[in-house]
Amino acid sequence: MANETANPEKIRCDACPVMCYIADGKIGACDRYANHGGDLVRLDALTIIESSGQKLVPFLKDGKGPDDWDGNIVQGNRPFVTAVGAGTTYPDYKPAPFIVSQEIQGVDMVTVVTEGIFSYCGVKIKIDTDRHLGHERDVVRVNGEPIGHVMTSEYGSKMLSLGGVEHLTGGTKKEGRITCDALLKLCNQEAVEMVIGEPEHETTVVVQAGKAPIINGVEEKLMRVGCGSATIGMFATQWVGHVEDVVVVDDHITGVLSEHQAGKLLDVPATGIKINGRRSTPGRYFQVAEPGTGWGGTDIEDPLKILGDFNPKFAKDGMRLLMVSTTGEQYAYFELDETLTPQPAEIPEKLKASADLIAENCEPSVCSVLFMGGAGGSLRAGVTENPVKLTKSVKDSLTFVSCGGAEAYVWPGGGITVMVDVLDMPTGSFGYVPTPALVAPIEFTMRVSDYGTLGGHMDEIRLVQDVVSDGTRKVAQFDNQPDPMAHTNYRWSK
Repeated sequence: MANETANPEKIRCDACPVMCYIADGKIGACDRYANHGGDLVRLDALTIIESSGQKLVPFLKDGKGPDDWDGNIVQGNRPFVTAVGAGTTYPDYKPAPFIVSQEIQGVDMVTVVTEGIFSYCGVKIKIDTDRHLGHERDVVRVNGEPIGHVMTSEYGSKMLSLGGVEHLTGGTKKEGRITCDALLKLCNQEAVEMVIGEPEHETTVVVQAGKAPIINGVEEKLMRVGCGSATIGMFATQWVGHVEDVVVVDDHITGVLSEHQAGKLLDVPATGIKINGRRSTPGRYFQVAEPGTGWGGTDIEDPLKILGDFNPKFAKDGMRLLMVSTTGEQYAYFELDETLTPQPAEIPEKLKASADLIAENCEPSVCSVLFMGGAGGSLRAGVTENPVKLTKSVKDSLTFVSCGGAEAYVWPGGGITVMVDVLDMPTGSFGYVPTPALVAPIEFTMRVSDYGTLGGHMDEIRLVQDVVSDGTRKVAQFDNQPDPMAHTNYRWSK
């Protein structure tokens, strides 16, 4: 207990397990709390989302002068108090920092607001690209430390799972620190450079929420329109009459027009083409090349490498062949010579237009970052003295869960495991504590009557007008952001 009587000029912060002693004018290890004249102060302002149910009004409309504008973007506001800047409940027995009530459409609603210390958390990243980033289960590293791994690919996207308690606390101190720092940057919509795979097949990727990935120094542009087979089916009519055969090169499913059902129905005759790959169903081939950053997510730059010899029973001198990638960014036109060898030729305008049409139908390549964390018993204790009742209330759609005002997907099963798109949250929503763990906002909204039923801290309820002040940070509600207090969110309204 000798440390308890440490330098009296310092005060002890109990907002997290680190329990810093902070000198006057200094900040704690988390950069979130400071000693200001002997008082412990929160450096980030409490954030309020202002929802009006109205459209934004033009600036200084109706002849109002600058002195009439109060600095708010939205007029006719109804505030929603988020947990951004609210503070934590550590050491867990304390009620949530803000328990705020207001009347909504004749119903008394309450929002319980707290920043959770998430040791059990991570991010799931979706990267829209055909480029090969790594094999499933390949390790993802930042500054040489493992922070996660490659997951199962989804349609047109590569998936990463980063963080988690194993990396935050289960490895070395350096691994935990670097993992926490990478997660914090990703969740706060900053760029992080990571290396995937082993030295023999490394890929460098820069990931930032809402931005295109940068792969080995090259910014990705487009997400594939579909696999090679789907591309054949979608654009077959663009090619009939202008070329004898089309091959859409794809690491997963390469498509061939003359063999594909779409080609059959459009009376495209056999061309004698041979694909070096494993034939699936007619016109669909697997494993035509190794994964890579070339054509269609393969390792090839010359598309002819996936072709074998043409069958002279069907192939003819002068036969025309288009080869194109699943994004339309790579394409090549060939004509067979007398030896049935494809020779490069200038692509006709009609075929060039078809490649442009494929690219036009591709969506932009974007990185999506979803925070995922489990609201443990200690966090729930800040809401109610009987934490399991909160879990049941969420599952029964009596309590709406949000993170920084953004709707959170609550996973089925036990506990309250949430997942939320960081782009739907106010900027700077996340912090950290050097245990290491992320600090993330979470709000629980319900009727006041339901809050009493689940054993809530009723004596701590404050009216919203007593919370909103000049010191609070006010942001407008995002267009795609639901209203956590809308009655349609709750089972009782139905």
